Amino acid sequence: MGRSHYRHLVTLTGLPITTTPDGQGGFTQALTPLTPPTWFCSIRPATQRDLERVTAGTTLTTATHIVEGDYRADITTSTQIGFDGRTLFVNGVQNPEERKITLVLLCTEVIA
Repeated sequence: MGRSHYRHLVTLTGLPITTTPDGQGGFTQALTPLTPPTWFCSIRPATQRDLERVTAGTTLTTATHIVEGDYRADITTSTQIGFDGRTLFVNGVQNPEERKITLVLLCTEVIA
């Protein structure tokens, strides 16, 4: 899939967790933005057929979206993807043919 197909600009956060004083004697914790913190990708709903193809021979809990973009070594199952006020949690990371060209992510959106 060429770069022109990656039309979604998302923000990426991951470990380590940063702790910041909240001004009231407590603290807030947040994941740290990755470097660079944004990534162009494609996001699409995961169909049952997609999941059978992408996860063949593996165990997968659930996935609601498949995200694909240029390869980044820093995207792991500890990464969260922010897009349009939504958060996708990365459940699985695939590097097709181990070529370090693209990543295919299996993600779950948690609706608050």
